[in-house]
Formats: sequence, C-alpha cells, structure tokens
Amino acid sequence: MPYYDYYCDDNDRTVEVRHGMAEMIRTWGELCSRTGAEPGETPADAPVRRVISAGVPLVSRESQAPSPPSCGPSCACAG
Repeated sequence: MPYYDYYCDDNDRTVEVRHGMAEMIRTWGELCSRTGAEPGETPADAPVRRVISAGVPLVSRESQAPSPPSCGPSCACAG
C-alpha cells in the first residue's frame, strides 16, 4: 500500500498515512483516527486534502546511486 500526505488548512498540518489507492480520507478526525495523531483543538469535521508528496526515493542506502527499475525478462532492455 502506498503512503499519502494529507493537509489540513484549519491547523496548517500535514500528516502521512498509508492506505489503498482507492481510499480517500476527507476529515481531520478520520485522519487522526487512522494515524494515531492527536487532534488537538482542530474540529473532527475539518476538511483535509491529499497533497502531492516526494514519495519514496529510488536511492540505494549503500551506493547512493539511483536503483534501476526492475523490468523483467520480457523487457527490451533486459539482456
């Protein structure tokens, strides 16, 4: 399952959550419930929106070089 960042305008916070691609979190209360984040003074019904995040870097921790994609044996670049 991928990770997504959600932003709340009411409290200016961004929270990362992991869920299926078809799922969508719509409120601060739902986001806090899924992540265990403290809601603070933000109303549970405050809207949140999914924002574009940097994602997972394709960098090997050992070499610091980008990892090549895994194409498979049927790919034209294999061989």
